[in-house]
Amino acid sequence: MGVTKVTRNYQVTIPKDVREMENIHIGDELIVVIEGDEIVMRRIRDRILERNFGAWGKGKSGVEFTREIRDEAEKRERRLGL
Repeated sequence: MGVTKVTRNYQVTIPKDVREMENIHIGDELIVVIEGDEIVMRRIRDRILERNFGAWGKGKSGVEFTREIRDEAEKRERRLGL
């Protein structure tokens, strides 16, 4: 896996080998989540609204996914003092 740096604008570049291995292209959407002490980027393969209604199939219900997103948003707000 490649290594990347955070720029002064807090941006990162996805290394070429990762882009090629994961077939990531310009315009693809990624979601950034925190799992324990790790920051994880995941590609959004379908629309989030559809996922909330169970239009996926990775073992989570729409309710579980919604809770996960809400919990992460609340953690970010607490961290930022909002």
